[in-house]
Amino acid sequence: MTQNRTDDHPVSRFGHVEPADLPDDLRERIEAIAEKSGFVPNVFRALARRPAELRAFLDYHDALMERAGGLSKAERELVVVATSGVNHCVYCVVAHGAILRIRAKDAEIADRVATNPWTAPLTPRERAIVDLALVLATEPARLSVEHLDAARAAGLDDDEVWDVGAITALFALSNRMAHLTALQPNPEFFLMGRG
Repeated sequence: MTQNRTDDHPVSRFGHVEPADLPDDLRERIEAIAEKSGFVPNVFRALARRPAELRAFLDYHDALMERAGGLSKAERELVVVATSGVNHCVYCVVAHGAILRIRAKDAEIADRVATNPWTAPLTPRERAIVDLALVLATEPARLSVEHLDAARAAGLDDDEVWDVGAITALFALSNRMAHLTALQPNPEFFLMGRG
């Protein structure tokens, strides 16, 4: 039996809160997620120490990642994995890599994008999405009309360009909170979508 590498490490260096100890509205939201996935993602346990912030995070996350129209759900996860990789966020790469593998129906895409998003084999549309997200994640002051024009030339409309930017921004926050808290990925994420 393989030892879980997080056995000696807590969910977060700031402790965590179990769903049962949350305000009713948050407990219900987290329990619904756990029912679908089969476990409570550690990010919710860690952010739950500040319920108002967890509520705001969930609201913005859902507004971006679950909205109808714009980028596909797989494309949204592609943005998260690419930017989390360049931000060296293990939690988000592992958690959202699992979701990307499932949504893209591709067992390799998340690993390729997380380790080197600049050379990962992608469609022209996916390449435009990742390239725009990477500029925003790594050198936001360099963002220019040329970057936006390149995305549009690959078929992205203004709502999709906005999606790329907003998701990149939200996960910059998420990545930095994961670093601050030393957030540990749930072991379940590592095997999801691998075949």
